[in-house]
Amino acid sequence: MSPSGTIVRRQDSVARKPHGKKQFAIIGLGRFGSSVAIYLAQLGYEVLAVDDNAQRVQDVAHAVTHAVTADSTDEEAMSALGIRNFDVVVVAIGQDIQSSILTTLILKDLGVPYIIVKAQNELHGKVLNKIGADKVVFPERDMGLRVAHHLISPNILEHIELSADYSIVEMKIPSSMIGKNLKQLDIRHKYNCNVLAVKRNGEMNITPRADESLVNDDILVIVGKNELLTKLEQAYAEP
Repeated sequence: MSPSGTIVRRQDSVARKPHGKKQFAIIGLGRFGSSVAIYLAQLGYEVLAVDDNAQRVQDVAHAVTHAVTADSTDEEAMSALGIRNFDVVVVAIGQDIQSSILTTLILKDLGVPYIIVKAQNELHGKVLNKIGADKVVFPERDMGLRVAHHLISPNILEHIELSADYSIVEMKIPSSMIGKNLKQLDIRHKYNCNVLAVKRNGEMNITPRADESLVNDDILVIVGKNELLTKLEQAYAEP
């Protein structure tokens, strides 16, 4: 399928890379893929969402930078989208293992710098590793790990692994943070982690003021090394 069915939210070229801002492409807009695409867009990143199902594309078009109806197993279509210009491409194709593998091969051939692929099972994951996927994820298996993590650290509402060493967490502020501001907390200096955004009443603020006081039920979106995030979680753990 050619990318002629493109739904573009902005008039700038899909392949154009903004200065100083990472670009992500998400291929496969099932529950996992659409969640990743929307979340990255909420954090302020440029996101291209791709699926061969026009309805799925339409469902996320309002939330991401670009949404495109295209066949990811068509190398010409992927090349026309300028897919190699994206810093990270996530292959989140659902049950079609053959399409997942073929898409990954095409992305490697086109020179995509970093490819993350969703695997259905261990065998699928081994194949993906052998053909050059930079990272293989198992969302269903990892869900169990997130549940266990939440049981240990109840303030952590979400945990997204970016690499073997780095993650993003959504942390509901404990009572000890209420009334304090980001400058006072000084999370970057104390824990070498960065606050990307503050969620309040369902709204994501990606440019929070350092002097604005946090209120009950605020959620911090924090990125950092896994061991440092754990240290931060433990420091603010409540009985």
